[in-house]
Amino acid sequence: MITEYVLFKLPPGITRDEVVAGMREVAPRWRREPNLVRKTFVFDAQANEAGAFYLWTDRASAEAAHDEAWRQRIRDAYGSEPRIRYFDTPLVVDNALGKVVE
Repeated sequence: MITEYVLFKLPPGITRDEVVAGMREVAPRWRREPNLVRKTFVFDAQANEAGAFYLWTDRASAEAAHDEAWRQRIRDAYGSEPRIRYFDTPLVVDNALGKVVE
């Protein structure tokens, strides 16, 4: 598995409610990603940043989902360049499911 960390700056003055509304708007699109295990949206009001942690079955799926077209949508919507990092994820403790995922 691969954990992908995506973070981008938000425009000045955007509210938490506006950020959460955007998250709700795109959530159905991520439900349709066949190789996405989990997505956790994040928002940092102090740093004026938002993004997500994604858990993917493989890196190629992560890279395909965050292609140039996706990056351009972030630039257009928020005026910033997304930063992306990838991490090998050998083990996940999932207390909600009550199991360890390998």
